[in-house]
Amino acid sequence: MTSLKKNDRQEALYHRHVYRPWGKYDSIDQGHRYQVKRITVKPGARLSLQKHHHRAEHWIVVKGTALVTRGSDQVLLSENESTYIPLGCTHRLENPGKVMLELIEVQSGAYLGEDDIVRFEDTYGRVEEALES
Repeated sequence: MTSLKKNDRQEALYHRHVYRPWGKYDSIDQGHRYQVKRITVKPGARLSLQKHHHRAEHWIVVKGTALVTRGSDQVLLSENESTYIPLGCTHRLENPGKVMLELIEVQSGAYLGEDDIVRFEDTYGRVEEALES
């Protein structure tokens, strides 16, 4: 048995780098009621229109430009700008630019699992998948 399994570490089950059709994320750090990810979004790509029941998110743009949908509002964020996505708020992240979008996401809340995503629209056909689970 590996030391990761013996010590009941999540890395034994989940890789820190997760690839998606829109880009990837890297789980940098996590603790009780928080998680930090580095998210990279390909030029022209966008994540699903979604919401979370158990977590809020803070996004800080490190490189590129982000088009953020938050409720009925849209805002364009540049490097060193940030936004807050409250728990239960419908939101989407898009990269309208020609370079990779890189941002830091800080999640906070009672539950931070990937299955706390309710998708409403998705370019990659994952709406039905999310609603079934």
